Amino acid sequence: MCGITGFFDFKATMPNPELLALVEGMAAKIAHRGPDSFGVWGDASIGLALGHRRLSIVDLSEAGHQPMVSYSGRLVITYNGEIYNAPELRKELIAKGCQFQGHSDTEVILEACEVWGVAATCQKLIGMFAFIVWDKQNKQLFLARDRLGIKPLYWGFNSGILFFGSQLKSFSVHPAWKAEIDTDALTSYFRFNYVPTPISIFRGMQKLIPGTVLSVNPRGQTQETRFWNFQEIVEAGISNRRARLDHELIEELDSLLRDAVKRRMVADVPLGAFLSGGIDSSTVVALMQAQSEAPIKTFSIGFHEQGYDEAKYAALVAKHLGTDHHELYLHANEAQAIIPDLPVWFDEPFADASQIPTFLVSRMAREQVKVSLSGDGGDELFAGYSRYLLGHSIWRWMKLLPYWIRKRSAQGIRKIKPQHWDQMAYILPTSLRPRLMGDKAYKVADMMMMPSDRHFYRSLISHWENPEEIVLGGREVETYPWSGAENIPFKNFIEQMQFFDTLTYLPDDILTKVDRASMALGLEARVPLLDHRVVEFSWQLPLHMKIRQGKGKWLLRQVLNRYVPSQLIDRPKMGFGVPIGEWLRGPLREWAEDLLSDDRLKNQGLLNPELIRTRWMEHLSACCNWQYSLWGVLMFQAWYDQWYKR
Repeated sequence: MCGITGFFDFKATMPNPELLALVEGMAAKIAHRGPDSFGVWGDASIGLALGHRRLSIVDLSEAGHQPMVSYSGRLVITYNGEIYNAPELRKELIAKGCQFQGHSDTEVILEACEVWGVAATCQKLIGMFAFIVWDKQNKQLFLARDRLGIKPLYWGFNSGILFFGSQLKSFSVHPAWKAEIDTDALTSYFRFNYVPTPISIFRGMQKLIPGTVLSVNPRGQTQETRFWNFQEIVEAGISNRRARLDHELIEELDSLLRDAVKRRMVADVPLGAFLSGGIDSSTVVALMQAQSEAPIKTFSIGFHEQGYDEAKYAALVAKHLGTDHHELYLHANEAQAIIPDLPVWFDEPFADASQIPTFLVSRMAREQVKVSLSGDGGDELFAGYSRYLLGHSIWRWMKLLPYWIRKRSAQGIRKIKPQHWDQMAYILPTSLRPRLMGDKAYKVADMMMMPSDRHFYRSLISHWENPEEIVLGGREVETYPWSGAENIPFKNFIEQMQFFDTLTYLPDDILTKVDRASMALGLEARVPLLDHRVVEFSWQLPLHMKIRQGKGKWLLRQVLNRYVPSQLIDRPKMGFGVPIGEWLRGPLREWAEDLLSDDRLKNQGLLNPELIRTRWMEHLSACCNWQYSLWGVLMFQAWYDQWYKR
C-alpha cells in the first residue's frame, strides 16, 4: 500500500533535475501514505514524472522499490495496492519466459502488462490497486483503478498539464497547479456529504471510474477502456440466478470467503482486524481466526453515549473466537482533538461522521499492526442496510397513493416536532424501535413528493434535499448511475438500491473513509468481502437468500453461525455512527459556531448564510436534529480553511 503521484507536461520544457525535484516534493506531500521510503522517475524529453511513497508490506527489500522499470526496460510503473493472486500470476509469467528480480506484486503487474497488456492484466488481478504505467516503446501512459474503487486515483488537466495521483494535495506543490473550486461539484457534495465519482471538488480534475483503464498519448488525447463493468455483472447475475439448495450456497459462500480472507492474511508485517461486533466484521475475524494458529489481534471503538456503543458486543465475539482483543472508549474531547485534521487527510470535503472513530480505531491498530482487515461491503452485497427494508416498505404503498394524499400526509408528519416522534418511538418494542425516529419521519415526509423509485431512493439518502439552494450559483451534477442505467432488469426495488449504493456510496463514502483514515497513519486496510469474486457471486443470488423474516444478510449470517453463536450477533443494526448531534450542542458547539458564523459565510461568498443559520439554530434548540446536513457544511468550512487560508 502506497501513495502515487506525477504529472505529464506535454510541452516538456523542464530539465530533468528540476523535473525530479518537483515530483519528489509532490510525493513528500503524501508521505503519510508511504512512510517507509520514496522514489521518483522522470523523462525530461517528454515531460513525464512519476513519484512514489512506499508502505512496505510484501517483499520489504529494495527489490520492491518504486517507481519500477520492467526487466526489458520497456515499462515503468508507480503503483498503490495489493494483489492477492500475484504468486499464481508469477508462475504463469515465468512459464512464458519472464524473469523476475524480486518477489513483489508490483513486479508481477509490471511484467504482466508487458506480456498481456494493461486492460487484460487488470482482468486477471485479484485485489485492490491504482497504478500508472508508462510504455516507452508505444509512447502511451496508462492509468488503472480496481473494480470496486477500493484505491483512489485522481486525474485531470490543469494549466495544460496532466496530473494524476492518490490524493489531490500532492498536486499543490506544482507551480502550475490552480485549485479552483467547482461550485457544481460542491452542490452535489451537499446532497451526499461526499463528492460523487467521476467529478472532484476542483475544476478539471476527476476520479477515475472503478474498473477502468485510461490511456493518454503525448498529445494529451485520452481513451477509457472498461475492463470490469459492474452494470454488466448485475445484469448477468440477474439473468443467471442460482437455483440451488440453501446448504449448497452456504457451503459455497463459506469456501469463497475463506479463500478471500486467507489471501488477505499474507503479509511480511504484523496483521490484525477491525471488529465492531456486527455481522460483517465478525465474519471476517471468524474466518481469519479459523485459519490462524495464533490469536488474531482485533480492535474496537466504543462510545459512552447510550445507543452508540457496540464495543461490548465486539468483546463477546472476540472472547468466543479467542482473539487478542483491544478496545478504546471514545470521549467527545478526543473527537474534538482530531477534527481540525480531518480536511488534511481527506483532501476533498467529506462528511461521514464515522470518519472520526474510523481514524481512532486505525490509530489504535497502527500501534501494533501494519495491516488490518475490515468488514466493509457486506451491507451492499447482502442487503444489510436497514434503509433497504424501510425504503422498500415505504415506496410499496407510497406509489399507490395519489399525489394530493401524499402531500397532505407529509404536512401532517411535519406538524409533529422531531423530538415528539422520538418520544412516541418508545411505545414500540426495543427490537422494533428505530433510532432517531424524528429524523426518519421527516425524511419520509420529503420522500412522499418523489415521482419515481430512483428519485425516492436518492431523496432517502440525501442530506440537503435541494442542494442548489445552499450553494450560490451552483448547479447539481447528475452523475452515473443517477443519470443512467434505466434498462437494468431489476427484480425488485431492494436490488436497485443495492446497485446504486455499490456504484456511489460504497466507493465515494465507505471506501474513501477507510482509505484516508487508515493511510493517514500508514496502516493498510484490506476488505475481503469486496473480493470481486464475492461481488459477482452475490448478484447471482435470489433475494430470499439475502432477506428472510425481515432481516438482511441471511446467507452471510448462516456462514457466520458456523463460527459464532447467533445469540452473540442477532440484535438491531447500529452501524458505525457517532453522537455528532449531541456533540454539536455540547463540546463542539464553539468550534461549530465559529465556522457557521454569519460574517464568515457572507465573506466567503459561496454558501447561503440564511439557510445554514436557520438550520443551525433549529438544531441548537433541539426542535430538529440536523446533525448530518450541518456536519456536511462544517466539514466543507474546515476544508476550505485548510486549502485557502494557509
